[in-house]
Parts: sequence; structure tokens; C-alpha cells
Amino acid sequence: MHQNDSMPHRWGVILAGGDGTRLLPLTRRITGDDRPKQFCSVMGRETLLEQTQLRISLLVPKQRTLLVMTRAHEAFYAADVEALLPSEMLIQPQNKGTAPAILCSLLRLHEMDPAGIVAFFPSDHHFSDDEAFAGHLESAYAAAAALPERVILLGIPPDGPETEYGWIEPGISTGMPMPSCVSPVTRFWEKPERGLATSLMEQGCLWNSFIMVGHIGAFRSIVQHALPAMFEAFKSVQPSVLTASEGMELNRLYTRIPATCFSRDVLSVQPDALAVLCAEGLGWSDLGEPGRVFSVLERKGVATDWGMKPAA
Repeated sequence: MHQNDSMPHRWGVILAGGDGTRLLPLTRRITGDDRPKQFCSVMGRETLLEQTQLRISLLVPKQRTLLVMTRAHEAFYAADVEALLPSEMLIQPQNKGTAPAILCSLLRLHEMDPAGIVAFFPSDHHFSDDEAFAGHLESAYAAAAALPERVILLGIPPDGPETEYGWIEPGISTGMPMPSCVSPVTRFWEKPERGLATSLMEQGCLWNSFIMVGHIGAFRSIVQHALPAMFEAFKSVQPSVLTASEGMELNRLYTRIPATCFSRDVLSVQPDALAVLCAEGLGWSDLGEPGRVFSVLERKGVATDWGMKPAA
């Protein structure tokens, strides 16, 4: 599958600004320093970020892919972004969580292409089948085009009652018609306790992969509804975007906004604005903890010399 250059309003955003603290004991052993996991070679020779960029290149051209990072990590990414244009890279002054990172990228995209359809991709995930991943994302982009007021979530069929993921409860469409590949969302459950997670799994609920696709306007709308004060704070710096004063204005903004989680504080409070696409056969894993990394490596039959085993 190749990039779909016939869709000029298609964009991708790679979220690579996290600190990777939960995986730090492992990544420190691999690299000898405190670089976040997205800048580490955990699953092969490429870093997790490089693998994400390669995966996204099946879907979105490089010039319409925005890389969101954090200034504190510059020592780990400086050499890798020399070939990027300024418009392809967004450096946050601080890591304030996923909601500010997404809002910051929406500022840039709204300035560049307000009619765009954008997909957000974490930079620390593993997929065993990139072609299947690209196929599901093609369907998600198409669904977002057909449902301009909804954000499409990529839902993963669970293989256990995971308590560290968000869970999506699909519903039955009773109102506006939807593409056959997606369902409305009845409720979004953020990191449920184990008993509830077991019940959700039995009910056919899905893991939230945190891969999301929608019109730029749809994302702006759900943030404005859930976090009106933060939305207005970001909107106030819109005139500085892609100007010489952008960095200074973002510095001022990030000193006064709180750390905020997009799943907990945006997605979970307005399921009516969401739809979900069930993505099977991807071999997906969020590599947020050492145990998950070792589980994937074991499935792949890969041995390491890191000298570290996952906690029992």
C-alpha cells in the first residue's frame, strides 16, 4: 500500500513528547542514559519513533506529517530531525500531557489546512502487521470524511482485562447512518479496575489504542466542549502560529496550563462525539511497561542481552 497523494487534506500527527518514565528502568539499561522510549531501539534496529514514521509513511506523505516533541528531549532527537522542514516539526516547551500536545498540533494544522482530516498516532506502539494497520486506517480516514462531526477511534479486541488502557463500549446506531466499518460509542471507560475490565471484556468492549482520526474541526470542537478554558488559552496564541513569535508565545502559554490527559479529560466526557472502528489482526501492543516489551519479544522469538527480566 502506498501513500494516498490524491487526498491533499489528509494529515498525520505523531505524538512523541512523552517522558517514558514507566519504561525508564529498561530503556536506561538499553541505552545507558535517560532518553524516553520513543528514541530507543527496543523492537529492532530503528527507534520506536522511526518505526512509527515508517508505518505512517504508508498512509500520509512526509510533508503532511507533523512530529510533536518536547524541548527537554532535544539531545535525543536533534540529529534525527535535520531533514525535516520547520512546518513538519512542533516542539513543545514542556511536556504537559496529551491534551496540550494535541491542542498545540491543532493550532498548527488549523493554520495550514482548516479543512484537513488528521490522524493522531502515539510513537511507542508495536504492530505485527503494518499492512493490516494501513488498511484499517484507510477505513478510518474514509469514515471520518463521511462523519465530519465525529472523531473515529481505533479499537483493539482485547486479550485480557487490562486496567491500564481505556476501554470503548460500542453501541448500535439509531440515528444518523454510519459507514458499516464503525459503530457509535456508548461510553468511554478510562483505566477501569480489574473487575470492571473483566466485565467490559465479556460485553465485547474494545481497548482504546489512542489512534484517532477526524476533521480538524471535530477535534477542536470536542476539546472546546470538554476543556473550554484550555481551548481559549490556546486560541489566544493562534495569531503567532508559524511566525517568529510562536516559540515565545508557546513558552508563556505552557507556564500557565495544567498537565491534562486527552483520554480522561476529553474522550471520556463526550462519547456522543465519537465512533469506533474495530481493528482486528494487528498484533498491537502499547509498549508502556517492561512486561509488555518482553511479551512482544517472546512472541517474536527475539532474545536480548539486556540482562533484565520483566517483574513477576
